[in-house]
Amino acid sequence: MSVEITHRTVETNGLRMHVAEAGRGPLVVLCHGFPESWYSWRHQLVTLARAGYHAVAPDQRGYGRTTAPEAVDQYTLFHLVGDIVGLLDALGEPTAVIAGHDWGAPVAWHAALLRPDRVRGVIGLSVPFRPRGSTRPTSAMASTPDAVFYQLYFQAPGIAEADLERDPRTTIRRLLYWASGEGRDPGVGRIDAGDVGMVPRAGGLVDSRPDPPALPSWLREADIDVYAGEFARAGFRGGLNWYRNIDRNWELLAPWAGAPVTVPALYVAGERDLVLAFRGMDQLLPALTRFVPGLRRTIILPGCGHWTQQERAAEVDAAVLEFLRELG
Repeated sequence: MSVEITHRTVETNGLRMHVAEAGRGPLVVLCHGFPESWYSWRHQLVTLARAGYHAVAPDQRGYGRTTAPEAVDQYTLFHLVGDIVGLLDALGEPTAVIAGHDWGAPVAWHAALLRPDRVRGVIGLSVPFRPRGSTRPTSAMASTPDAVFYQLYFQAPGIAEADLERDPRTTIRRLLYWASGEGRDPGVGRIDAGDVGMVPRAGGLVDSRPDPPALPSWLREADIDVYAGEFARAGFRGGLNWYRNIDRNWELLAPWAGAPVTVPALYVAGERDLVLAFRGMDQLLPALTRFVPGLRRTIILPGCGHWTQQERAAEVDAAVLEFLRELG
């Protein structure tokens, strides 16, 4: 069965949002991460359409062909969840299953937390639901005289933009490889020990990541062309602004401290995903059902890195379809 991915622009929450879509049937919204776009879900759009679902992958706020507000404070989780709720409204759908990878996962988890009436199931890839902590998030991020955690590196406007935008193709090529299962293969010595995600104060992020000797089998030069072309045109600032609201999100989410995600859920991550090496993950993952009581399964994919649905498309497709079939 041939599947065509089509594109259009919809109005949502004051934005013009570009979406890629395929198929007809129950709605599944696919939220991308950083530094990506709708294109990170290219495999799942086809698989879901063939299985009888309407799959929709937007370029989210600040990315690709979607509106990028100028003010940093316009990129909170409340804005991002509002964009997805508005997308459902624009599509005329009362409910949907929301899937998210990387930064898209917190959007999906918080859509389920804040609007369980609109979310009939949630799928998180790479990033699990993290309950609100007792301290401001950036205050707990690693910083040494020689290096800072990459999320801290992203905080000051202009610095990361200059680094990442100097050569978008090199940026995409290096970051996709560095965080992949191949780039973090212990056999080639890329697993960080205690300093995961750190950026040297001298040199920046891109130059400190390796140039791949060859692309992994799941990634083609044509794929890099798509990402690099979008970021060369739109820049990285929109995506970076999501990071600049981490503390603001913490402040705004205070009324939901301790509130669980109650809708049915699936969590999938790669064994070599750098997110699993972040501080506190060794305690959070075994206790995830405390915070997501509707969690059906946790799947850890051997040898897989951070780019879950791209590196292991077939396994992710199978897990997502099984979850959707169970939802009915």
